[in-house]
Amino acid sequence: MKRASRDAIDVTGAQVTLVEGASFCVSDVSGDLHGGRGQGLFVQDTRILSTWVLQVDGQEVEPLAATRVEPFEAEFVGRAPVRPGQVEPTVVVERHRYVGAGMREDITLHNYGPEPAGVEVRLVVDCDFADLFEVKENRAVSGRGVQRRAVGSDLLVWTEHGDGRGVRVSAAEATATEQGLRFTTVVPAHGSWSARVEVVASVSGDEIEAPFPLHTAVEQTAPARRMQGWRDSIPDITVEDPALSRALARSEEDLGALRIVDPAYPDDDVVAAGAPWFMALFGRDSLITGWMTLPFSPDLTMGTLRTLARMQGTRRDDLSEEEPGRILHEVRRGADLSQALGGHGVYYGSIDSTPLFLMLLGRALRWGVPWEQIEPLLPAAEAAARWVVEHGDRDGDGFVEYQRTSDRGLLNQGWKDSADSICFADGRPAHGPIALAEVQGYSYAALLAMADLEARRGDEEAARGWRERAERLRVRFHEAFWMPDQQFYALALDGDKRQVDAIASNAGHCLWTGIVPEEVAPAVADRLLSPEMFTGFGVRTLGTANVRYNPVSYHNGSVWPHDTAIVTAGLARYGFTDHAQRVSDGLLDAATAFDGRLPELFCGFDRAEQQVPVRYPTSCSPQAWAAAVPFELLRIALGMEPSSTGLDVGATPERVGSVAIDNLPFEQRSHRVRADRSSGTVAPEREHATAEEGQ
Repeated sequence: MKRASRDAIDVTGAQVTLVEGASFCVSDVSGDLHGGRGQGLFVQDTRILSTWVLQVDGQEVEPLAATRVEPFEAEFVGRAPVRPGQVEPTVVVERHRYVGAGMREDITLHNYGPEPAGVEVRLVVDCDFADLFEVKENRAVSGRGVQRRAVGSDLLVWTEHGDGRGVRVSAAEATATEQGLRFTTVVPAHGSWSARVEVVASVSGDEIEAPFPLHTAVEQTAPARRMQGWRDSIPDITVEDPALSRALARSEEDLGALRIVDPAYPDDDVVAAGAPWFMALFGRDSLITGWMTLPFSPDLTMGTLRTLARMQGTRRDDLSEEEPGRILHEVRRGADLSQALGGHGVYYGSIDSTPLFLMLLGRALRWGVPWEQIEPLLPAAEAAARWVVEHGDRDGDGFVEYQRTSDRGLLNQGWKDSADSICFADGRPAHGPIALAEVQGYSYAALLAMADLEARRGDEEAARGWRERAERLRVRFHEAFWMPDQQFYALALDGDKRQVDAIASNAGHCLWTGIVPEEVAPAVADRLLSPEMFTGFGVRTLGTANVRYNPVSYHNGSVWPHDTAIVTAGLARYGFTDHAQRVSDGLLDAATAFDGRLPELFCGFDRAEQQVPVRYPTSCSPQAWAAAVPFELLRIALGMEPSSTGLDVGATPERVGSVAIDNLPFEQRSHRVRADRSSGTVAPEREHATAEEGQ
């Protein structure tokens, strides 16, 4: 049985984020929640606890240590103020917190003093039902009729007018007060005292089942069982390189924690995009995460595809930007959906989720997912393909473009969706409709995926039609986007079909999809590895020669690990092994600097200037597609690809060294992979076991 490794947390200033599905808690390292610092317990995009401060005899506890036990569990250790007549503090406070769609906290006081300690323990508790967007953007919390009342002697309840959200806080032997809960006790000399506090959320007037019931062993609770089931489902991976090994272990934990599920479809896991601000389903993020993890967890990939297919657009709505066949951008479940994009719980303003959906379904077919799982998704694939060639191509020129249909939507709808992310090299913003370079690559790969699906279904004529359409797009793309003077691809075409001439990482995605002609691929690869683009830790989103370049920006010069990993995969696809290894090594060095957990993004300073990667202030961590990156780097290092004869694996790079994978799923069988610097082998587990028994 796989178990989590405990992670010590720096108590000098870091915050602690615990995650379980779409719920999360952000606290100080003391364990306290201060809503004014963007902290709290969040359930369904709503903050149900804004204040949670532990006091002993009227004073807060001094933090000594914090340990993350599981993604949803942490221990906090501190000490209470000096007791009367003592020289040093003698009361140690332990808080053991479990987070899900609610919370449980076990509080223990240890008295190391020579006589019994009479103490008053207070939990200062409050709730504001703030919408996630209000907290994220540090806006004033809109009043929605929060009421508080004490019920009985040990119970606090908050409710909200409107949609019936609520929270109940209770503890045996506590006294409910206007400020929270109070305990008075005497802790024996060299003895201890404990209390358990339960936080239960409610939606529409109905309580959500407590994730960690007080009288249930933690390992038997639903969150713990789900996490253990996830660990048991992932292949056993051993890697010689300690940086990659650590990153894989951390990513396995993070992806397991970020999984969310619709109770109506309990077998279909998807991943939330990232903590703390994107704990929801995002189409693009979940699809790219599914792409990178497919060889190791096909069930997560198929759960993602089925979930997105169920929520696929069926009609035209200019506010939500829904269109027939379109795959969603994001889902929000907050109390105030007026804060969400388009004012809807589901927003569709993504130009790339739909072709990425087709790409991933085609990849699932190639990687041996059973046809009986893929065939039910063919109607969704057909609708998505129609969207690409009809709604996606807004002016009939053969390219897929975007332009928002109301000012409530995203101005830019590719993965670089900041308002200032699509600009010319001289800094001028591009106007729409905008055709992004990488989206043409995604569309090319999507059309080929549709061809493969039709061929598997037995319709060769339809397959040939999709391949011919893909080839026309490939030729047209190079003609329209190639910049001969730069020997590189334009970032985009603007509404006048002018090349948006910024040098950006998007061209690396074009390598990834295979739309780049072989004769110009070396020039693209060299430019991506030039000092203008490559920091030594990763590929910048925007080159240093652009006027908008800023190493501390969100999309205009930072490094995003998933973006760099896609570039790496593109380099490897075209045979630029040395280029790919340099980039992969840089990312692994960055992972080491971040203690194995790659963040959503980090700053784009050159490694010669900053010898360690610099954190981006509001980067999500953990974040789904960043967590998927180590799995993709391992696949690239192994050269692991399906072929007509099965699964191909080659020798590993010098840095990676030996690799052993057991129980790797492929074509409905478990396989054993062994590779080192000289060779690689793969065989079904049963064949391997039989061979060993015969020796």
